[in-house]
Amino acid sequence: MIWSLGAGIFWGYENSKAFERFLNHTAELKNQYGYLYSAISTSLFGGVLPFLLLLLRQGIMRNRIVSWFLFFSIFWAIKGIEVDAFYRLQSYFLGNSSNWKTVSAKVFIDQFIYCVFWSAPLTALFYGWKDSDFCWAKVRVLKDVGVLVDESLFLLVSTWIIWIPAVSIIYSMPANLQIPLFNLTLCFFVLVITISGKD
Repeated sequence: MIWSLGAGIFWGYENSKAFERFLNHTAELKNQYGYLYSAISTSLFGGVLPFLLLLLRQGIMRNRIVSWFLFFSIFWAIKGIEVDAFYRLQSYFLGNSSNWKTVSAKVFIDQFIYCVFWSAPLTALFYGWKDSDFCWAKVRVLKDVGVLVDESLFLLVSTWIIWIPAVSIIYSMPANLQIPLFNLTLCFFVLVITISGKD
């Protein structure tokens, strides 16, 4: 479903003038607000919408509603800024061409360097903190490297299945449309790991 959504957006951008205008309007918002756009939109798609799903499924205890809402919102807002900066850094060094060499290089760096050594371990760490009632002393991944590796591997396998095709499409789009497309994919990805009960 996620791959089809990404492919459909790419096809629509290339073949529909109306859809291209709509996406270009989104790109203008990204141009105008920069990192603020990335923070708010990623917070919404990666944090608020999955939080609301958990709330509707009664997956959050009453005494955790406020703290979990703040966690989801703030964590993903910061990640939005981080991913935006990472995309800009890749564009700076590798350019914005959509040819297969540039896209392949960006996908490799994204999925096998950034995700393996930074994104997955950090996400496992902070989600572990959330699940430990925001008490660092109770976070299992801090006490047991094996747990951190297990949690990171779960995130990595989930990431590779969903994100390798997704970022291939994302990096084929113009730079100012990459964060909006990232956010749509992110929403479904976080819903997957949320529903799985592994978050």
